Amino acid sequence: MKKKILITSPPGTGKTTAIKKFVDLAKGKLKISGFFTEEMRDASGKRTGFKILTLDGKVGVLADINLKSPYKVGKYGVNIKDIENIAIPSIDTDAEVIVIDEIGKMECYSKTFVQKVFSLLDSDKILVGTIKEKGDEIIDKIKSHQDVELIKLTIANRDDIPMMIFDRVEKILQGAQKRAT
Repeated sequence: MKKKILITSPPGTGKTTAIKKFVDLAKGKLKISGFFTEEMRDASGKRTGFKILTLDGKVGVLADINLKSPYKVGKYGVNIKDIENIAIPSIDTDAEVIVIDEIGKMECYSKTFVQKVFSLLDSDKILVGTIKEKGDEIIDKIKSHQDVELIKLTIANRDDIPMMIFDRVEKILQGAQKRAT
């Protein structure tokens, strides 16, 4: 059974919501680490950027329309500093399950982030994450890794995906416990 479970779908279809529901199911039952990304909006409701929220409570800025950065995705300047100082340290390899929401163009501007993801892919760690549906060479290489199972999220299956992933993760962990004894 593959240990890297990545949800993919077009933007705005519920990948982050599915990951958050998985984390809610796993809290208190599994040792998890990692981070989410979430939209930032101004008082009028207009999206102004994206923030990083770690599972241990730290917050950073992933990208913002007002951020001056050599790295841009559309109108957003990408904050490499917070990716490297907040998102990456939240990935505790002592955890049973690592959550990364999202593996996308913004995050992949950080070479350190990309190295961390490939290191996780080549490890025996369980990774549950989201990944951009259409990507560049790095995204495609991650998606085609031998230990990655891609799950296409749709409106029809999005409510079932968190429990399906939770059940798979438990089976993976039970299999590892059996092999250890």
